[in-house]
Order: sequence, then structure tokens, then C-alpha cells
Amino acid sequence: MRIQTYDDQLLHLAEDLARRLLPAFDTPTGIPFGSVNLIHGVDEHESKITSTAGGGTLTLEFGVLSRLTDNPIYEQVTKKAVRGIWARRSKLNLVGAHINVFTGEWTQKDAGIGTSIDSFYEYLLKAYLLFGDEEYLFMFQEAYKAAMHYLHHDPWYVEVNMDSAATVWPLFNSLQAFWPGLQVLAGDVDPAVRTHAAFFSVWRKYGFTPEGFNLATFAVQSGQRSYPLRPELVESTYWLFKATRDPWYLDVGRDIVASLQYGARCPCGYCHISDVETHVQEDHMESFFLAETVKYLWLLFDLAAGPDNIVENGPYKYIFSTEGHLLPATPEISLVNEHCSYFGAFCKDGGRKKRGPSGISCGHQEMNDTRSHNRPYGGLHAFNQAYSSFQSHMKSREPILVSGFIKGFCPGLAHNQKFGISYISDSEGTRKSKGENQQQILSERRSVVVVSNSSVEHPTNTVDNDSGVEETSRDVQKMASLIEKEDSEVLPERNKS
Repeated sequence: MRIQTYDDQLLHLAEDLARRLLPAFDTPTGIPFGSVNLIHGVDEHESKITSTAGGGTLTLEFGVLSRLTDNPIYEQVTKKAVRGIWARRSKLNLVGAHINVFTGEWTQKDAGIGTSIDSFYEYLLKAYLLFGDEEYLFMFQEAYKAAMHYLHHDPWYVEVNMDSAATVWPLFNSLQAFWPGLQVLAGDVDPAVRTHAAFFSVWRKYGFTPEGFNLATFAVQSGQRSYPLRPELVESTYWLFKATRDPWYLDVGRDIVASLQYGARCPCGYCHISDVETHVQEDHMESFFLAETVKYLWLLFDLAAGPDNIVENGPYKYIFSTEGHLLPATPEISLVNEHCSYFGAFCKDGGRKKRGPSGISCGHQEMNDTRSHNRPYGGLHAFNQAYSSFQSHMKSREPILVSGFIKGFCPGLAHNQKFGISYISDSEGTRKSKGENQQQILSERRSVVVVSNSSVEHPTNTVDNDSGVEETSRDVQKMASLIEKEDSEVLPERNKS
């Protein structure tokens, strides 16, 4: 509903801000500087080094602004930045953490899903979901497959050298906790369940997640002992409950609320925890605590109670920005513009024309769907059309591995799929996980953490204790020895077939 007295005042301010940010993109690579003076432009002494996340996490906000103002420049510069980063990926399809915006040389070649890289992955997928632009989908698929091949030590993720894939850091850092939520949006729910359970076991051990948790020593990483009220674990909890409706995720949310109320509450709000082992408070509260942490907790419990909020029952579907801001997938915003269509499916001069089929790589499948090009906009419709076009075809086939098929399917589960999100019902009451050691896992009210070749079951209704972490420690030690061995080895290049 539009407020009668509103006359686009905030939109005018947003465009004014975006114009002041444009000088940051004036680099040979198109990758922006890390900061810019809003009056004078880029300072002559400004660092030429920026993070992958910083340079590649602007597409949603700038893209929406272009569509609302009918000025393509904002979307163009941010897409050029993403292309600039992606063009400099390694032969393994991995990107590093920091890059020189003038030379395009990587200054930090550590590849991971956490610090300095996280939201680059996030915005590749979300830009496709919101705008329907298949170039973003193509980049996400390639980046995701590489991450799952080289970074994934089920259920954990490590940092590796982007060229050789040699492990450089066996560390779980708190920013990685967004990944299970992203996997839900991609339809890859099974590994998301396992990884989320592993991450939450760290929370259960300390009452909070430290900034860094060493997987080799299975202890808090020195110098990374704090918890600054981060939202990533809560965000993934919300998405997993939305996808599975497993009440165990409500228990997770309850435990997180209890920790915040007991350990972080202070007279004027909620404080950072400077040390997760001592729970000593620090006099800070970041804005993302209100914008994301509390918001995702509220959405989690409101969804369980019967949602009456605009996110679940509004006139449009919504994409969350990396800062938890709502971006509606309206026809105006989801319009696919000619300057952002990688496969040439649309053009805007004199109407939209079909230039030929687009081959969308789905890992194990190759899908050519020309029907989607006859619709006026993508985003939600692109996903729904893609799903329905081959849903009947998949019924006659054997289940395929989820990690190679990013289209909202999980083997052995019945799905109702909307907007790239899989709403799961398990009519048989069991869930089958395929691998070298095939096993049947009860799916009712319990999750499973798989480490190395063994499994640890985590019942949902248990007394709070540290057993989940302690039981997995022996298996993590095995993984640590494997990591040490791989440090001196170069992993074989991913099979690109």
C-alpha cells in the first residue's frame, strides 16, 4: 500500500547517494574502491585493495535502483564489477579474498565461503532470483560447484589456495553460517541440514559462536574469541525451518534467544560478547543485530505461529539483501533488461525478442527452455517455469545427487517449490542419504552431523549440553590429519564434464 503523502522522497535520496558512490567504480577493472568520499570522490591515497565481498555485493541494491529510476548506469557498473571479479577466477573456478582494483591481481588468494568472500556467492544467486538474469545463475552454478568440490569437508568448510586447492586454514568462522541458508535458496537442502547442525553444535558448546573455531584443535581460535551479535546462524535457521518445517529449528531459535537474553542483555540493549568462554560483555551493539539477528528470529517464530507478516503473506515474494533489507520481486523490479541478459534472451528496443534458446547448466542435466523468453519478466516466473517444465520428466528418473543439480530438488523427498525454495514433506518418515556408506536416517525431529565416515545423531529434545561437540571431536581429529596431509598436495582439477 502506498502512503498518500509519499512522493518518492526516499528514492530521490537513494539516487543522490548512488551518484556520489559512482566515482568508486572508475577503475581499470571496474571493481570499485573500498570507500569513497561523498563530497570529494575517491581520495588520492585510497587503498587499491578491496575484498571480493566488498566489490561484488552491490548488484541487488544498485539493480533495484536502476529499475525504479529507469537509469541503467547503477546496474551496469555493479554488473561490470561482478564480471571483473569472475573473469579473474582461478582455473578451479575459485576466487580469492582480496584483489587490486587497478591491476586485477589477487593480493590474498585464500578461497572460502566466509570472511571477505561470503556475500559474493550470496548475490550471484539472489541477483538471478530477483532479476531473472541467467548470467548470474551461470556464475553461481560454477562457483557453487567449485566451492562444494574444493572447500567442503562434510559438514565443515575450509579455506584453500584458489590456484592449487591446498588447504591453508582449517577454520570455521562465524560468517560461514550464512551458507546453509543460501543452499536452501539453491535447493541443496541435505548438505545444508548437516552443516547447520555442525555450526549449531559450536553454539551449544559455548552459548555463542566465536568469530573463529579451529577444526584441527576443536577449540576457539586465538584472537577470534568474540561474538558480535552476528545474524548468520539465525538466518540459516529461519531458511531451514521455512524449507523443512522441522520443529528442531524452533528449538535452535529458542536456544539462541535464551543465550542472548541470558548472556548479551544489558540496560540499553544487547552487548557484544568479548569472549564466548567467559561471556564477558563489551559495550557495543552493531546495527545488524536489529536489522538481521532479531528480524530473522521474529520471522522464524512468526512462521511457526501462522504467518501474518508481509514477507510470508504479502502481494509479492521478497529477497533479503545481505543486510536483511526486503527487496520485493515486483514486475517492475524483476524486469529483465537487455544490458543484464548474458544469454541474449531479451532486448528492450521496441519490445522483447527471442534471440535463441538458453542452455542452463544444472550439473547433471542440460535444460533448454525457450518458453521462459516469451514472458515479460523473470525472477519468480523464471524459477516457477523452469521447475514445472521438467517436474514431470524427473518423476520417471532415478533421484540425482543434489549437489550437482541446483534447481530445488532433493532425492527421496516430495517438494512444493516456489521462488527457488523447496518446501519439503517426507511422507515415508525417512530420509535416505546416498554415498559410499549408504545409510537410512530417521528424519523425525532429529538432525545428523556427518563427519568423515561416521555419523552423530543430535536428537532435538535433549537437555542442553556439550555432547554434540564432544562426540564429534574424534572424527574432527581424523579430518584434521587429512587436512594436514592435503596442505602439501594439489587437489586434482574438478571434472568439468
